[in-house]
Amino acid sequence: MALEFLKPLNDTVVTHAELQPSQTIAKTIRLHTVQDGLPSLKGVQLVLIGVLENRRDSNALFQVESLDHVREKLYELYPGNWSSALADLGDVHAGDSVEDTYYVVRQITEFFLREGIIPIFLGGSQDLMYPIYRAFDEFQHMINVVNVDCRFDLGDIELPITSRSYVGKMIALEPYNLFNYSNLGFQTYFNSQDEIDLLDRMYFDAIRLGHLDNDITLAEPVIRDADIVGVDMSVVRAGDLSYKKANPNGLDGKQVCSLSRYAGISDRLKVFGVFEINSERNSGAQLAAEMIWYFIEGFNYRSFEYPVDISNGCMIYKVPIDDEILTFYKSNDSGRWWIELPFISNVNNKLKQNTLLPCDRRDYEMACDQILPDRWLKARRKNEI
Repeated sequence: MALEFLKPLNDTVVTHAELQPSQTIAKTIRLHTVQDGLPSLKGVQLVLIGVLENRRDSNALFQVESLDHVREKLYELYPGNWSSALADLGDVHAGDSVEDTYYVVRQITEFFLREGIIPIFLGGSQDLMYPIYRAFDEFQHMINVVNVDCRFDLGDIELPITSRSYVGKMIALEPYNLFNYSNLGFQTYFNSQDEIDLLDRMYFDAIRLGHLDNDITLAEPVIRDADIVGVDMSVVRAGDLSYKKANPNGLDGKQVCSLSRYAGISDRLKVFGVFEINSERNSGAQLAAEMIWYFIEGFNYRSFEYPVDISNGCMIYKVPIDDEILTFYKSNDSGRWWIELPFISNVNNKLKQNTLLPCDRRDYEMACDQILPDRWLKARRKNEI
């Protein structure tokens, strides 16, 4: 059983939870302890898992030994008006080899995908996204991955996988299950022109830090279409982290918490991860805990609109542009928008069906101004490859 690989929480963390006030998360979360073993997962919808593996991070000076500082900060927070049950299942310790750790992470992810439970991974280097991605091989053919990061992490696919090249492995290695990769928060000077050109050639999405600074809501339709969202804490600016080697520019704490909430609200999303967490007890630990809090908060406000039932509860808008007629749908319940990506019968259509692509009102307004929305164009062209 995959859960046998999980190590129980340290006694100090369990004691910390026991000492918290009665209405905090510490008093509602189910814990994997040495004394009681794994908690019951009956009724549990979200699980927290630490992964103590960062050997493929070339910038890591030491092996990550604990993520308990984040847990302690999370336990101290007060839950919202939540109905979902949460469990902390402890840690995956580094295996004899990195591949051993990858195998365990993949097995654990597969288990929770089968159970319909969302794992929240705390890491560890972000190359752990690769075994998480591979866990989907047995379940569906094409998935979407969102990376909140200042770098694309494409790397050199000819070299061994690292935290800077795992996305390139997703693209290059069989089975080819990656339909769309999206990056949120990239900074141009951290990415080579070859990587930028490759993203363009593959019609992948990328939203620069500056654009998110101007309007964080640009990220919502992208995240709404994701199966996996991973956040590299290097995307957060140094002033909000207290990390010695953090970047001076980046998302602020409020923005990255907004993205975490979007991930929780996404009806499609099945795995969430926060990686590259510094091992020191500082404001970065508090921020990581608050990101998890906002993810759980978002989960509790899901509208369950995936897949979208266009026959019920949607307003339909048709916009003619040249020889195209774009069809938009707006949910009467959540106010969210989608645009139809039609099935193209004379090409090798990857999706084999009409597909609804998340968008927002701005895309509809652009279409009314006779401008084809960029995400619609990219999705259609990618579907024709």
